[in-house]
Amino acid sequence: DYITRDLVASGELARLIREDGLRGMTSNPTIFEKAVSASGDYDDDIRRLGRKGRSAGEIFEALAVADVRAACDVFAELHRRTGGLDGQVSLEVSPELANDTEATIHEAHRLWEALDRPNAMIKIPGTREGVPAIEQMILEGCNINVTLLFGVEQYAAAAEAYIRGLERRRADGGGLDVHSVASFFVSRVDTEVDARLDALGNTELRGRAGLANARAAYRRCSAHLPRGPSAPL
Repeated sequence: DYITRDLVASGELARLIREDGLRGMTSNPTIFEKAVSASGDYDDDIRRLGRKGRSAGEIFEALAVADVRAACDVFAELHRRTGGLDGQVSLEVSPELANDTEATIHEAHRLWEALDRPNAMIKIPGTREGVPAIEQMILEGCNINVTLLFGVEQYAAAAEAYIRGLERRRADGGGLDVHSVASFFVSRVDTEVDARLDALGNTELRGRAGLANARAAYRRCSAHLPRGPSAPL
């Protein structure tokens, strides 16, 4: 959950993959904001794009796409070796579109085409409006990382959207080598629940809700996994 230009350019990302078993990366606007503000590595590109009359949003997107694309290239061999199961790098659609299905689909299309990497993933929120966008993008062959997942039923809706997208894709004659992950929040659940527990004077259960919630989602997922020695864990 971290990406910077220097991490890629210095060879540190390649080392983490080779020596520490790193299997993928994700990003979000906050991560990129910290990377850009804390480093001079982006200054020349910002000035160049600014002179071309690009808006702040367009400059941000250009920087983010370049970094994610470069990280995808470093992960490419791992992605190939694992048959596409590992080695993905995620880029998020604008959080401001979380409640707009059509705009999310449009944004996901743009980012997927801009990245132009088979091991890229587009992060789409698992909101009520985001679920149809997840299904549509899976149908069209775009790898999706579902974010903003806080509850078990919300996770189930996202998982079902993934399955429906694959079913529709198969019916249209498309391949099923389209991948998706569910980024189920843990710490943010604890942040909210712990504040409510503190207000009630109950500290015994602090720090437990997020993991309990995640375990419940995992049980929901595991109930539908194939059984046997080769079944995924």
